[in-house]
Amino acid sequence: MRIARFSIDGNVAFGAVEGDKQDELVLDIIKGIPFAEFELSGTKVPLSKVRLLPPVLPSKVVAFGRNYADHAAEMGSRAAEEPFAFFKPSTSVIGSGDVIRYPSFSQELHHEAELAVVIGRMCREVPRERVRDVILGYTCANDVTARDVQRREQQWARAKGFDSSCPLGPWIETDLDPADLTVQCTVNGLQRQLGSTAQMVNPVEDLVVNISAAMTLLPGDVILTGTPAGVGPLQDGDEVAVTIEGIGTLTNKVVKRG
Repeated sequence: MRIARFSIDGNVAFGAVEGDKQDELVLDIIKGIPFAEFELSGTKVPLSKVRLLPPVLPSKVVAFGRNYADHAAEMGSRAAEEPFAFFKPSTSVIGSGDVIRYPSFSQELHHEAELAVVIGRMCREVPRERVRDVILGYTCANDVTARDVQRREQQWARAKGFDSSCPLGPWIETDLDPADLTVQCTVNGLQRQLGSTAQMVNPVEDLVVNISAAMTLLPGDVILTGTPAGVGPLQDGDEVAVTIEGIGTLTNKVVKRG
């Protein structure tokens, strides 16, 4: 099931996305929330008539770095043998169609296409064989990074945590095997990144085990799983799109602050 979060006539709701052709997609409004048992209302609205919102509002976004060897190499380092985590705040999250605001303190903004894991229930110390039980589904993410700031500051809070630095969307796909999915990023229609989740050094299961050993994960929390090679600059006016096999496409425009 594809689950979207959206607004219409000032109201916010979740809905199941139905249909195959983009211009014919409809939303069957969900009674309740997707983190518990729910029913479809049977009330349907065209996707074209709503505004898509970030599919979740996470209490935290846990991101893992250097999880693709080719990306680590292009950044002049080695892949992380053990999962290496950092945080992006909830205020960094935006949805598909929202604007990425180019921060005033950076001159070098980069895209990073990633598979995002959405946690479905409160959990801690999850054993590897139970990881799939705590996952609601998967969505597309862009770990937008102020690369110049990342290089000069030891902590990545500003470089990766500024407002609008975590686009998520367009929706959550609940029925998906994350082991071997194509991950692609285009800028103004030109391909920049093309890889597969099969290239991850540490797969989804290991990432969930690693972070849940340290902290409680809440429904709606998001885990970013790393990016393949090909990261590069974004300029004012660029349109950046992240497409992941089996999910869809997350699209955002970059706008310079000021």
